[in-house]
Amino acid sequence: MAQALFYQLGASPLAALVATLATRALAQGWRVELRGTDRARMEQLDGQLWLGQGEGFLPHGLCGGPADARQPILLTHGPGPAANTPMALMAIDAAEVDPAEAAALQRVWVIFDGALPEALEHARAQWRQLSEILPAQYWSDVGGRWEKKAERAPG
Repeated sequence: MAQALFYQLGASPLAALVATLATRALAQGWRVELRGTDRARMEQLDGQLWLGQGEGFLPHGLCGGPADARQPILLTHGPGPAANTPMALMAIDAAEVDPAEAAALQRVWVIFDGALPEALEHARAQWRQLSEILPAQYWSDVGGRWEKKAERAPG
């Protein structure tokens, strides 16, 4: 069953969290869409993921290439179905997640910076929508450690 997980960034950088979650998704055999709202931001994140720390290799690509459909992790910017037919979706920078779309996936992650009022408001709106139809959890980065702050069953 699909699940929605909300992550409020604090001390942990976005690229590190994305790498951790994406690695777990790939271990499950899921393809992932990493959805943002701005091409330049996704290009920046693409570079950070290629230069990531540790020994692990995180196979991914930026949308718009000839191999989009074969990418285990596809970085996109904007609405519409991802070419890699994902089973999981990471939404950053207030990228929209349609509840019907979310229900068809295995996992949805909404990642946001709680220090930005507009990002916090958008995440709250997404929480209200998605937690009506999916089990949802809210995690917050407290001093570099993730703590579960809330959990809600659908309905």
